Amino acid sequence: MDAPNPAPLTPAHLLGVYRHQEPGYRPLVDFASWRVAILNFSQDLRVENIKRLQRHNETDEVFVLLAGRCLLLTAEGEECATRIHAEDLQAGLVYNVRRGVWHNHVLSPDARVLVVENRDTTYDNSPFTDLSAAQQAELARLCRRIWRQ
Repeated sequence: MDAPNPAPLTPAHLLGVYRHQEPGYRPLVDFASWRVAILNFSQDLRVENIKRLQRHNETDEVFVLLAGRCLLLTAEGEECATRIHAEDLQAGLVYNVRRGVWHNHVLSPDARVLVVENRDTTYDNSPFTDLSAAQQAELARLCRRIWRQ
């Protein structure tokens, strides 16, 4: 269970304070058309467990590395992922994955990633594509090569 939110000195009707420390993804603030979430390490984000990529057909998605390491995977291709790319995120930089781009993440156990997306981003408008065994092996090689640097 998430730790209780720290008690702000500012009254709650002026300031909300949110925290997520458990594994995985959790939306923290939904307002109008946007959402802010935190993505923490979970076992499904280990490189050996990445079996598919997702894309958002109606929106871009923004990621900011807060702690640890995150390898942001993106792929070319329309109906399925073809050429896969990997970006080793740098803390404090803003990474914008464009609408319709296949993507996923590999996280280190101490990783925390801030996510900003449209509030209506759902599985209904965010299809997945499976990776072949050869693509999964290439992903593992990419991760080992980049994270050894």
